[in-house]
Amino acid sequence: MTKKYMLDESLLPRQWYNILPDLPEPLPPPISPATGKPVNPEELEAIFPKEIVRQEVSQEKFIPIPEEVRDVYRIWRPTPLIRATRLEKALKTPARIYFKFEGVSPPGSHKPNTAVAQAYYNMREGVERLTTETGAGQWGSALAFATNLFNLKLTVYMVKASYLQKPYRAILMKIWGAEVLSSPSDRTKTGREVLAKDPENPGSLGIAISEAIEDAVTHENTKYSLGSVLNHVLMHQTVIGLEAIEQMKLADDFPDYVVGCVGGGSNFGGLAYPFYMLVHDGKAPKKVSLVAIEPTAAPSLTKGEYIYDFGDTAGLTPLLKMYTLGHDFIPPPIHAGGLRYHGAAPTLSLLRKHDIVKSVAYDQVSVFQAADFFAKTEGIVPAPESAHAIKAVIDLAMEARQKNEEKVILFNLSGHGLLDLAAYADYHQGKLPAYEYPAEKVQESMQKLKAFLATIGQS
Repeated sequence: MTKKYMLDESLLPRQWYNILPDLPEPLPPPISPATGKPVNPEELEAIFPKEIVRQEVSQEKFIPIPEEVRDVYRIWRPTPLIRATRLEKALKTPARIYFKFEGVSPPGSHKPNTAVAQAYYNMREGVERLTTETGAGQWGSALAFATNLFNLKLTVYMVKASYLQKPYRAILMKIWGAEVLSSPSDRTKTGREVLAKDPENPGSLGIAISEAIEDAVTHENTKYSLGSVLNHVLMHQTVIGLEAIEQMKLADDFPDYVVGCVGGGSNFGGLAYPFYMLVHDGKAPKKVSLVAIEPTAAPSLTKGEYIYDFGDTAGLTPLLKMYTLGHDFIPPPIHAGGLRYHGAAPTLSLLRKHDIVKSVAYDQVSVFQAADFFAKTEGIVPAPESAHAIKAVIDLAMEARQKNEEKVILFNLSGHGLLDLAAYADYHQGKLPAYEYPAEKVQESMQKLKAFLATIGQS
């Protein structure tokens, strides 16, 4: 590989890849919790703009990217594909390791790939304000960046644990004009009810989603914007993988493994789905293993159950078929705030069900050990979320060393960790607990969920 960075603007995709027509079976539809029947797509227009709803259910394999969106993408895209030669040398592995570095975007992560698209479509339909949730703050800052560009107002409900851990994320959102509230908040009925039961509740993405949706549906000219889980979000992220395919061609290489961390699934899907497309279409030069990495503190793919569940805590969303820990999941305040979600994207869950995607979970102590090692070798300080992928990559590279196999590993370094240095301080001071979510809590949640599903005729 003669060039470490391959940034030719011709690599910027003109279309997003939509995985729906290529799935091994039709995606189970969203279900109304009131009727137990599939949700009519038009019903989703209460919270999303029409074009987003159309994309959510579209069976078109490719969706054109509006030129106005591509023009914003050009600020940081294409992102670099980098071969981690110093990491390879330090590990003494015959494996070749590449990473797509999404931390070069203005907000510092992969999230603006969909934030820009969603802000654009809302602007086109005359929406004045968006609401959203955010965990570690990467999604909130990305949407603040995008709404600022398209002259929209934004209210962000930030999970309390992250709001306290990562104050500079909130400041970044405010620089771009967003209003930022610690969730659970006293702004919404949902938040007030949670605080009444537990004033010290650390919050969760499920609670923050409930607050953001409640805010959107109770105010005029306001829509809700989601940073992960749904199909349109993962589709917008496929610019990552589509670029990576062309960049790997320039490197005259092709991955054996495609690796990414998973909270809801957007950065993993963004990189992995285009490679799945090549395999599906018979165009991949060799077999590709897709490996999804999550925290032991929120192990939906590894310990959850594939079942219909709400996307939020208060039960305001339709029911989605996914791997879930239960929508009443309250995660421990681990530093990988973007991964503290109870479920996985329905499309990703379906691939996991068919064993097309493998899943592995790590505790945050081993994850930060890997992140620290990566920063010492490659010089980039990764976000705690991205560090989960790095831990898996190191394990795969060491396995290749033991077997003396020249494996090729590609992963998504989905964001930098320069606003997460407090987490690294805790790691260096030995303050991080290696938390594992108890199996009995999953079972308890599943019993309650199954009892509810039985009342609406869903098993």
